[in-house]
Amino acid sequence: MEWLAPLGILGALAVTVISLYNRLVALRQNRNNAYADIDVQLKQRFDLIPNLVETVKGYAGHEKDVFEKVTKMRAKVSDANNPEERLSAEQALGKAMINVMAVAENYPELKADQNFQQLMAELSDIENKIAAARRFFNNATSEYNTAIQQFPANLIAGPFGFKTETFYEVEDAEREALQKAPDIKFGT
Repeated sequence: MEWLAPLGILGALAVTVISLYNRLVALRQNRNNAYADIDVQLKQRFDLIPNLVETVKGYAGHEKDVFEKVTKMRAKVSDANNPEERLSAEQALGKAMINVMAVAENYPELKADQNFQQLMAELSDIENKIAAARRFFNNATSEYNTAIQQFPANLIAGPFGFKTETFYEVEDAEREALQKAPDIKFGT
């Protein structure tokens, strides 16, 4: 009967380790799912960009460098080899798209174009979805990072390969452009 107490302690310890491990796996999977949600939205934006660029190019063809930069940044997204490269390339593409929007502001006849308005509405919807997906991703990342750093999960996190993950952050230049109020002009 003396052996039952150590066996009970060992069993309780095993159950605790298994429970903690399974929780960390679930949180990591939740974070991966959140990243996949961002990826879906970014893919939609990626697919929309050529149509938008072609529409703007029709009105502002002499703004060649802006369009070349968007094309180059879009290619970098396609060529990314890992999630970190992809997110970095997507951020650069977002900044390049801000320049396309700035060009569009200079052409009132473009802003009145139905095709352009529809594309802008789609882009706006996608950007809102991306923002929501980023918030969900960062929340999942925070929950995951907190869990692997808390005791006693931190005792099993390292040996089982769980590591702190990075957040999806908007770069300063993009944040500044996003926070700037749009220039609205009524009639000329």
